[in-house]
Amino acid sequence: MAAVLERSFIEICGFERETLPRFREITVNLGLNALPGGVKYPDSAGGFSYEESGKLLSITSNRFVHWSTSGDTVQLVEQSLDTNLLNNAVKLKITNCHLLPGGVHFQETLNNVVILIVTNQTVHRLVLPHPTRMYRSELVTELQMQSIFTDVGKLSLQDPAHSAVIPGPAGQTAGPTASAAWLSHQGEAHYALASPAGGLLVVTLPPHDTQGSVSILELKRSSVMQRLAGWMPTAIRGEQSPGDLALSLAVRELEDDTFIFALCQDHKLRLWSYREQACLMETDMLEYMPACAGVRRSPGQGHRLRLSFSSSTGLCLAVYLAVPSRGQFTVLQLVAADNRYSLDHISSQFATQETLVDFALTPTEIWGLWLDDANQTVVKYINVEHSTAGQWNQVFVQPAPEEEVHIGADQDPRETYLDMLFSPLRFTASAIVKALQIYRRGTERITDLPWETLKKEVTVAVENELQSSVTEFEFSQEEYRQLQVEFWSKFYACCLQYQEALATPLGLLLNPYTHMVCVLKKGFVSFLLPCFAVDHLYLSFDEYLFSEEDTPVADDPEVGRDVLGLVQCLRLVSDAVPGDMAYEMEKALEHLQTPERAAEMVLENLLANDNENVIEDIQNKLQDIRNPVAAMTVLIREMDLETDSDPGGERPLTTGPSLPVRLSLAQLYGSSMAVAVVCQAVCQMAMTRALFCRDLLILQQLYLRLGDNVFLGGGAQLLQLQQDLIPRSSQLLSSYYLLKHISQSLATTLSPQTVVELFYQSVARKAIITQIYTQNQSHSPGTALLHWPHMVSNVVTLLAQQLLTCLNNVMVGPLRFLCSWPNNPGFQFPECLMGNCQYTALQEYVRLIGPWCHMSVGSCRFMLGQCYLANGEGYKALQCFQEAATEVEKEEFLLRLTGAEEEPVAAAPRLQYYNKVLRLLEDVGLPELIINLATLAITEAVDDPRSQAALWTRIFKHHLDLGHNSQAYEALTQNPDSSRQSDCLRQLVVVLCERSQLQDLGGFVRVVIIESRARAVDLMSHNYYQLLYAFHINRHNYRKAGTVMFEYGMRLGREVRTQLGLQRQVNCYLASLNCLRLIRPDYAWIVHVNWEIKIPICLPGSEMTHDGELAAGPVSGQVDILELKDLQKEYILARSRLSLAQHHPPSAAIAGSASAGEMVSLLVQMGLFDCAVSLCQTFKLSLTPVFEGLAFKCIKLQYGGEESQSEAWTWLAANQLSTVIITKESSATDEAWRLLASYLEKHPTQNAQHHRSVINKLLSHGIPLPDWLINDYKGVDAAALLRLYLNYDLLEEAAELVLEYVDALLGKGHQYFGIERPLSATAPLVWLPYTSIDQLLQALNETQTNVCVRPIAVQVFKRCWSVTERRSVHRLKLTPSSPPRCTTGCRTS
Repeated sequence: MAAVLERSFIEICGFERETLPRFREITVNLGLNALPGGVKYPDSAGGFSYEESGKLLSITSNRFVHWSTSGDTVQLVEQSLDTNLLNNAVKLKITNCHLLPGGVHFQETLNNVVILIVTNQTVHRLVLPHPTRMYRSELVTELQMQSIFTDVGKLSLQDPAHSAVIPGPAGQTAGPTASAAWLSHQGEAHYALASPAGGLLVVTLPPHDTQGSVSILELKRSSVMQRLAGWMPTAIRGEQSPGDLALSLAVRELEDDTFIFALCQDHKLRLWSYREQACLMETDMLEYMPACAGVRRSPGQGHRLRLSFSSSTGLCLAVYLAVPSRGQFTVLQLVAADNRYSLDHISSQFATQETLVDFALTPTEIWGLWLDDANQTVVKYINVEHSTAGQWNQVFVQPAPEEEVHIGADQDPRETYLDMLFSPLRFTASAIVKALQIYRRGTERITDLPWETLKKEVTVAVENELQSSVTEFEFSQEEYRQLQVEFWSKFYACCLQYQEALATPLGLLLNPYTHMVCVLKKGFVSFLLPCFAVDHLYLSFDEYLFSEEDTPVADDPEVGRDVLGLVQCLRLVSDAVPGDMAYEMEKALEHLQTPERAAEMVLENLLANDNENVIEDIQNKLQDIRNPVAAMTVLIREMDLETDSDPGGERPLTTGPSLPVRLSLAQLYGSSMAVAVVCQAVCQMAMTRALFCRDLLILQQLYLRLGDNVFLGGGAQLLQLQQDLIPRSSQLLSSYYLLKHISQSLATTLSPQTVVELFYQSVARKAIITQIYTQNQSHSPGTALLHWPHMVSNVVTLLAQQLLTCLNNVMVGPLRFLCSWPNNPGFQFPECLMGNCQYTALQEYVRLIGPWCHMSVGSCRFMLGQCYLANGEGYKALQCFQEAATEVEKEEFLLRLTGAEEEPVAAAPRLQYYNKVLRLLEDVGLPELIINLATLAITEAVDDPRSQAALWTRIFKHHLDLGHNSQAYEALTQNPDSSRQSDCLRQLVVVLCERSQLQDLGGFVRVVIIESRARAVDLMSHNYYQLLYAFHINRHNYRKAGTVMFEYGMRLGREVRTQLGLQRQVNCYLASLNCLRLIRPDYAWIVHVNWEIKIPICLPGSEMTHDGELAAGPVSGQVDILELKDLQKEYILARSRLSLAQHHPPSAAIAGSASAGEMVSLLVQMGLFDCAVSLCQTFKLSLTPVFEGLAFKCIKLQYGGEESQSEAWTWLAANQLSTVIITKESSATDEAWRLLASYLEKHPTQNAQHHRSVINKLLSHGIPLPDWLINDYKGVDAAALLRLYLNYDLLEEAAELVLEYVDALLGKGHQYFGIERPLSATAPLVWLPYTSIDQLLQALNETQTNVCVRPIAVQVFKRCWSVTERRSVHRLKLTPSSPPRCTTGCRTS
């Protein structure tokens, strides 16, 4: 259904939901003082449209600039319906100057957009880059673009190139009264000003890119005088009267000349030629006004002049003459003949008595903007050539918000007022912010508050005001409710005042290229959209409705008259319904009561309270309607949004659109302003039609009550009314109420927008634009005009269709074919809500359509289940999901939902649906509901083993999560898939082990599974070995328990080389030893398989199995039989490793793999000698490394400093000394020597091997031997000591030892050398190391240079010779060949 473009328009306010517009403020100060007298000009507004704003492929498509002036400030805002513009708002303040009404003029050139501004003292020029120069590429893909005002702050507006002062005489008190401006082809800026003394003054600025001075030209009827500065008042010259004072100016460049049109105070229109500097024409406009007696004598006030040019009509003028008690528009055409100009009269249209604010002229229409006596906005338009009896067409302006808010008994006053204040169609954010500032009585300025934050601030402010006014501590709930109403109504009244101020109209903006009409108001911009036919009839004023000759909804004149009569009755019903009954009916719809019953209730109330006989008047009018059923059918058909094609378009394109066209279509009507306008238009349409359907339903109930008294057709029409028309009207009322509700519901998103705006922006817009383009592809897309009235009406219609596509075929039975709104059963709007997590709005949407929408029932139940899930109502969600399952095969949305699952094998749609729902429940975490639904799904998968296996696996998993071990095991056994059974069993083992539920584990699982599990997982994170140990201990299988713990310990040594791992390994070996000691010695052995498993290192990114196990490598093994002594050795070795790690933690990694011999070296190195000795004894290793290491420690301490002394106490403390010296203070060195002595004493050997190794170590480092060590060793093996002396060239010590030894043989001190009986005749044989002694003598003989050695050598020689001289010489083990001789020069005796 197309909109009725020639009948009426409706105003849609583009309310912004930002707290305050973000204006950048720029101040221009030329050093002027304000003119005396304080003359103030009225506020004004206007706009500018780009020449290519109607072209799809232009970067300026649907782009315009609007401005407003107030005092010394002009606000400039650039808007686009396609993309959001950045830095698009500028506030320019010109100090001590006042902007002239209409004193802002735009000129578009190839490279620039030039703004010419006129004040009462100055003229200004702003040269801004053209958008085509800012974005040179045609392919603009940004969602946001820079405005032409982006770099306006970089302009030096005080420079002579941009600003100039209008010259004037000293003491001048008045400025120009009107202005016009234009750019010449040379780039000069011309400003035509209306002199307060009459005539015109033209101020010219040189081109902005050249140097030059300002020139002044004065235009007068009698002469032409050009002055460089200022003009002399005509009153002084006595040339002119103020009758030629120009009230309105307009400029048009034609051919090589510029014509200035001046509508003067004497009601005359003068045409000036700028090139000739002469007045070419003067016309008295009162000649076109009949009955103008008395008007000529009074000077004109408020006359207006507008121009319009088109190739078909040429240059046309519209002159508005404001005379007392009436006004007239006169449309004239400029005609040129033989260099003479004249005006041809086209038409004259009388205006109403309202105050004209602004008007605009197009080649075919006049648009007017008025303020009536009640200060309400009035907008009308008329065709200048084809108007019917001079009747203006209506524009239904946005009504002001209701002055009183109806609050029901069950409503909270605060919530009701907040809904009214923050509704998308009532108040701007600026009005609420200003009211809040006044209400809070604060000086701080509110800036940039988000929408929700502003709502909270309003609530806090009103509640604080209420609390501060309460003097009593206790009062009833009803008293508190009255206080709430009082204070909220006070704030609401304050918002009303500011909203009314912001809604003051200032001007009109007509885009001649797109035919878009805007009303420029003080606080916002509103757009005029074509009114649909049925809305036009319902909203028309009575005088228009009664004068309708035909109706746009019916071709048959008889039906048309019946429709008009029916609409007149509907208007009477609308006026008769009181506010409380309208509220009750709306509440009935909200509470899902039947609209028929609610309408019947309202009718009963009207009949009971019909004090003005309204019902009687309606009944009389009904008598004149010949065929009410046909009339109602026509109206219902017009309100049923039928569509002729799918949103995607039925007709495929033979060739796809080019890339530039696709990009332009993707951005078309996509800006935030366009989104708000389109969606508010849908809301306005829904509100109007909901009222229409309400009144129609009440009227139909009245028809039923009156019966045959008003039906000329008899009972057949009455039956059709009851069975057909009333149900259809009821359904339409519910549909439009739903559409109104969702259009006013705010989305829970970061940006404040309604759910309809969210749907249009994210889903519907591209589909709608594509459909419109497809239907109009016959036009050349590159040059096609974007005709705003047709485009926006199509967009609104298609958006309303898509919002209610799920309501297709809502009727059942024989009436189903009558209600097809629309034919496409899509489900896009609920899908969008669900996809954007708008669960509150979605739940309300499904609730409202539930009683009367029988299409997509399963989809709606699924959506409702999603909402319940989001709100934490799981059982309600499960019920909805189960109800939706029966409709899976029937509804497209559910089929697409199940088709999205990636199933390797195609399953039944219902099973796929169950899988989808199960995933949703798993995401939320509702295991009990998953079990219930999966159990239900199993009944659907009787013939599908694969699906059964998956469902049983799910049931097992969630039973296990809930701790239902028996149920989980039962589900495991029911699984038909053996591989899944194994996986589930392994998972059962894992979970029960982690929970330490060993009793259940023992009843469900075999030991071999736990063993395989233990060998496959990380040792430090799982305790399966301990579980197996406890399992076998519980069954008194001690050998198996010992085997498990030994294997655990072995693995710990290989894999966990840390101190904690070593501690666990020691404990494992201890446990294993304990187990073997509990059984008979004959059976105290274990079988150990030395598994050669390639253990993977658990690093980030390591490959794991599905249940978190490390993937093991190939396995091979060697069987060993270990007895108790073998375990004892392993325990001792492990304990040594632990001791080393505890003493020196960094050594843990090395100790883990060290053998017994290596461990001895490590222990000795760290000073753990007790542990090393124990290890050597266990593994039957030599103690020599221990004694050598301890000797070396003693050497280091002997010659070390304080640091080594302090460090020594650490390792000394780790070794136990046999005795404690308490008589004197002992040093670490002393304790070390004592420890060495105690070890030599505790661990004796044959031939004193340990002593020899210690002495050898000491002598190798040049350390003198301690006396106790010498005494100990010479008592055991003096000959070995002598040889050691000789090996290290200690001749003196060796000689002394020989002397002592010889004396001992002779009986002196023999007990110190271990000689029981000295040399005698009866004693056994004694041995004398003569070879070593001979080596000593030889060494002494060779050392002739050493004086000190000679006496010792002689003494040794004599002592040895004396022994040989003894009688018992035969008892010596000697074999000398001859008596020894002294080779050192000594004599023998």
